Amino acid sequence: MTDLLQLTIYGIVLGSIFALGAVGLSLVYAILRFPHFAHGDFMTLGAYISLAIVTTFGVPPIIALPFGAAGAVLFAIAVDQTIYRRLRKTQPVILLISSVGTALILRALLQMIFGSETQVYQSGIQMPVRFGDLRVKPAHFMIVGVAAGLVLALHLFLQKTRVGKAMRAMSDNRDLAQVTGISVDRIVIWTWAIGIALAATAGVLLGMDTRLHPTMGWNILLPVFAAAILGGIGSPYGAIAGGLVIGIVQEWSTMVISPAYKPAVAFAIMVVMLLVRPTGLFAGRKV
Repeated sequence: MTDLLQLTIYGIVLGSIFALGAVGLSLVYAILRFPHFAHGDFMTLGAYISLAIVTTFGVPPIIALPFGAAGAVLFAIAVDQTIYRRLRKTQPVILLISSVGTALILRALLQMIFGSETQVYQSGIQMPVRFGDLRVKPAHFMIVGVAAGLVLALHLFLQKTRVGKAMRAMSDNRDLAQVTGISVDRIVIWTWAIGIALAATAGVLLGMDTRLHPTMGWNILLPVFAAAILGGIGSPYGAIAGGLVIGIVQEWSTMVISPAYKPAVAFAIMVVMLLVRPTGLFAGRKV
């Protein structure tokens, strides 16, 4: 039982990271109607910008996080205005292919600038906090706390602000929203800003929990997509639940299979969900 509880704690931490990435992915899909395959690499970009701040100024990664998120957002908006905007009226598959190309270019740039070796925010051993036989690293409290705070902030933003309500309207019916006077281009910018900020935050939190590598975002893109599909692609609230489920099940699976096969667990869950309920658990509950 102790092992199961310990793995559940690890799963909640990992699931919180997946949830942030999946929420951003679902927002982009709900508004722009295409799966953004460069999402994982924008997670990596935010993590590495934060690493540059940490190494340059010697601040903790949590202080560098907003700068990493802001840098990733600016880069994403630049990509949207120079590449995606020109292709927005074409078939969604064209945008999908362009996002794959963006991911490859971004990953190569990160390898050229920061190198291909593994790096860390802070060296040394973190002494865990003990609760009986259970152990929790201090960073885990921060990861779950930041993720929960951002999810709550996103909920309030979508429900209480004019921009959030406009995003929900565009998610339901883009043409009708435009007829009522909503600026589509403005909402698209807001969508990228929020979605990529959440992705970059997830990348920084993942780096705090493990290590940084240029392929780190690409490696967790499958679980993030699985979380979004499990909750219902285009549903941010479903993505939160999907992220936690994927994270916990992946950690539980290590009791019976090698940890190296954890991504396969996410893939299996995604395939089963597509076969049984393609619209996801929270179908119809959009932005």
